[in-house]
This record gives sequence, C-alpha cells and structure tokens, in this order.
Amino acid sequence: MSQKKAIAVLRPDKPDGTVNGTIVFTQEAGKVTVDIDIKGLPASGEKKHGFHIHEFGDNTNGCTSAGPHFNPHKVTHGGPEDENRHIGDLGNVKAVNGVVKEQITDKIITLEGEHSIIGRTVVVHEGEDDLGKGGHELSVSTGNAGGRLACGVIGYLKQ
Repeated sequence: MSQKKAIAVLRPDKPDGTVNGTIVFTQEAGKVTVDIDIKGLPASGEKKHGFHIHEFGDNTNGCTSAGPHFNPHKVTHGGPEDENRHIGDLGNVKAVNGVVKEQITDKIITLEGEHSIIGRTVVVHEGEDDLGKGGHELSVSTGNAGGRLACGVIGYLKQ
C-alpha cells in the first residue's frame, strides 16, 4: 500500500472560541501516525484533553453535529491501548500553556476501507478522557471528557 495522508483543520466549537490547529494523519504499514498541532486551549500549565474521532463529518451545528465517537463495532469506550475500544478512541493530548504539539501512532484507525476515518470529525474535548475507567455513567460511552472545544472534518491531503 502506498502512503496515504489526511488532514483536519480545527475550528472552535463556539464563535468566541480560540482553539485552532491542524491534525495530519499518515498511514503506512498497518499503522497511522497522527501529528497534532493545536493552539489556543484554555489554562496555563499542563492539562489533558480528550481527543477522539467522531462518527459524522458534519459541523453544521458546531462540533455537536459530529455525533458520537466513531464506534462501528458497538463496543464500550476505552483507551488507545485497550483491546475493547471505539475506533475513534485516541485517548488524551497534553496541552502545555494552551498548546499541543505531539505525535501519536494508532494501529486501529485507517484512511481507507470500510472503517475509514475519512469524512469523519476529529474533536478536542474540554476535559481529560478517563479511558472508560472513571466510574462515571459517561465513562463507558465518552470517557467523561466533557464538552467539545474544537473540531475539524478529516479529508485526504493533496500530495
């Protein structure tokens, strides 16, 4: 398989929001590398934010229109290393003074085929994802990560 690339350009969920950035997905040899560059997150110091792929590529009503986490296998929420997780469960990103600049690798998301993330939405949440282990009623569906700060539809990147 040749290398495929995709991008999501993040926009704030609310008109007065400040969160923006780009997420670049690169697929090669059974894995997808995700290069994350986000700015404008609230708070100083360090803070974790839930980071997920949501089902729909629809942002007509802000990030709410993106629907739930991408979960075609109808399993419970988990962390990126868990055997039982949504395809869209990418865990947390760590902001330092409102900025995230990191790279993660995932073996479940894909840029092609039946369960492709192309045309879906990547979402950055207000709070930390408890990876399904927090004991809150929302832990097994959303990781109890709170509201949606920013989102962007994932599309192929021109190469």
